[in-house]
Amino acid sequence: MVELSGDAKPGYQVERYAIEPLPRDAVADGNIANLEAVSESLRRCLRRMASSTKLVAMALPASSVITKRIVLPGGLREQEMELQVESEANQYIPFALEEVNLDFQVLGEIGDSDDVDVLIAASRKEKVEDRVAAAEAAGLKAHVVDVESFAALAAFDLVAQAIPGGAAGKIVALVDVGAHAMDITVLRDGNQVYAREQSFGGNQLTQDIARQYGMSFDEAESGKRSGSLPENYESELLRPFMDALALEISRALQFFFTSTQFNQVDQIVLAGGCAAIPGMADVVTGRTQVPTMVANPFSAMTLSNKVRAKGLMADAPALMVACGLGLRRFDS
Repeated sequence: MVELSGDAKPGYQVERYAIEPLPRDAVADGNIANLEAVSESLRRCLRRMASSTKLVAMALPASSVITKRIVLPGGLREQEMELQVESEANQYIPFALEEVNLDFQVLGEIGDSDDVDVLIAASRKEKVEDRVAAAEAAGLKAHVVDVESFAALAAFDLVAQAIPGGAAGKIVALVDVGAHAMDITVLRDGNQVYAREQSFGGNQLTQDIARQYGMSFDEAESGKRSGSLPENYESELLRPFMDALALEISRALQFFFTSTQFNQVDQIVLAGGCAAIPGMADVVTGRTQVPTMVANPFSAMTLSNKVRAKGLMADAPALMVACGLGLRRFDS
């Protein structure tokens, strides 16, 4: 959870944040499998935040959302546009409209024409309702339900300011390494040109630790986070995992090159919990020969006296989606 105040000008402030682990298998493939366990984790996280804020922005994984860009005539009234969107959505959504939550966003005008570019997003109602129910059980009210990839891109706009020489004119690969999967988004001048998910994440390291040292999964995860593992952990498990992750990123870039007209990437930005592993960026740079940096969307923000700068710097790469959701609140 991340709570922000302020706005783009004069700037944002991080009021407070907290990270709380979810029980294993409480969320499976982006779906809430154990509502009570997720709600209890939210309650614990909220207690640690000590925030009086009750409205929250949440997100669904991209795999749970159908998105489509369509072209509509400009100048339509809102009700007319809603009818047009519903008519178009019927062609792309393999469910009855009453079974989905449907939303749309006008992205802008197209060239010199009067037409507008519109993004449609739809998800099965139960996927949205599960998240809303988990929030409500924790005493919160879902004000916005976004898409994780869109939230991460909102936070990326802040990260882009720290890219050496700026992001203008560059092809940037944002690599978000989660527990189960790695999401690769390639942007050109800030616009998404490619997206892919690969089955590789931080849980593989946790499983290796549990196997090597005879621990439970939760004990291994706790040891990984606290740095309390045996001396040979770094050489026998951590370094091979870092090399494997760098290889996966290199393979992902090859997929990008072979399936698009592009043949280079100018910058890699690492996000997700694994990005905070000391030296990870250097290992990826060595494998890919592409300059690599670790994402910190909070680098230009001020911090309240409730936030420790050192702790936030370590946690920042894992907070891209939460930060993007915090930014979304200001636009709602």
